[in-house]
Amino acid sequence: MAVPMTLRRTQALRTAGAAWLWALCGATLGLLLASLLWAPARWLAWGVAQASQGQVQWNTPRGTVWQGSAQLTLSGGTGTLDAKTLPGRLHWRIQPGLTAWQITLHADCCMDQALEAQIQAGLSTLGLALNDHTSRWPAAWLSGLGAPWNTLQTEGQLQLSTSALRLQWATGRLQMQGQVGLQAQDLSSRLSTLKPMGSYRVDIRGTAAGTATPELQLSTLQGPLQLQGQGQWVGSRLRFTGEASAEPGSEAALSNLLNIIGRRQGARSLLSLG
Repeated sequence: MAVPMTLRRTQALRTAGAAWLWALCGATLGLLLASLLWAPARWLAWGVAQASQGQVQWNTPRGTVWQGSAQLTLSGGTGTLDAKTLPGRLHWRIQPGLTAWQITLHADCCMDQALEAQIQAGLSTLGLALNDHTSRWPAAWLSGLGAPWNTLQTEGQLQLSTSALRLQWATGRLQMQGQVGLQAQDLSSRLSTLKPMGSYRVDIRGTAAGTATPELQLSTLQGPLQLQGQGQWVGSRLRFTGEASAEPGSEAALSNLLNIIGRRQGARSLLSLG
């Protein structure tokens, strides 16, 4: 039996409509993939600023979300006048994967080797692993964060190091393995005429098996301003106690600073957080 002309036309229209629908879906998917692959670096810079509440800014970004560079700025937030930008640029590369993402960062001014991070996410877990790394940053950069750093106006060099550092979040709890060290070398402040005041070290230590309460230790390497203390992270809060004092003969030059950084008790200044 011959197929009626109207039925043949209906079938042809349906076939053409399906073809156009598939073509539209393909074009849309291609556009989405292209947008994702070539997403501009400014999208990532915006995300960093939002996550840090404006305190860390990636200015003049170039490239894409996956590989690019920007100027690294510390700021006290919206409207601040104390923002400080490092010389050179920060370069990044992000390599996504099915189970883990690789992120590489390199700052022209401050890193001899790149910082490499691996992020691994599970159903209810998130892991971060960093390579053993050392970088050096100008202490004056911290004044960009506003108070109290803009009051202290510190100068010197900060050396940051990581060793076997692994962070694991599971059911809202953090476990830390390895160690983070921060060494402040030849530190000085506009609040004291002594230049430098000394060199100091802060160590944050986890355990080989991982701990939810990493320990913090502050010690003096050398200098007339003596700092010492210890603390522990409990959840997201740091509990720290310590003291600051002046070597004999330096009391007058450090008196103003001791009054500001802690609660004065005789020749000492008591430090407390949490």
